[in-house]
Amino acid sequence: QVQVVESGGGLVQPGGSLRLSCAASGGPIAGMGWYRQAPGKQRELVATITVGGRTNYADSVKGRFAISRDNAKNAVYLQMNSLKPEDTAVYYCNVLSRLQSYWGQGTQVTVSS
Repeated sequence: QVQVVESGGGLVQPGGSLRLSCAASGGPIAGMGWYRQAPGKQRELVATITVGGRTNYADSVKGRFAISRDNAKNAVYLQMNSLKPEDTAVYYCNVLSRLQSYWGQGTQVTVSS
């Protein structure tokens, strides 16, 4: 059974930065990504990264967020810069292993002055 654990959320002022981390264990990991869900909204894709390092971003975060991964550690990171109040959400890590999708428990990111 694959386990996924996120960390790094918190409260930050507009314009600030945060770095989220996610570690997966229990199986071979293929694609990894970050999603978010704001109150009253559907969960949406933030960024994904393949084993080879190919990335994909939501238009709303392009140029501000950067996803990276460490294959040796089965870890994925999300560097978030120039944060805006509309980035406030619970951020979820998602990993693919043997064609199955696994989610972390989520970490809250709040952007507020």
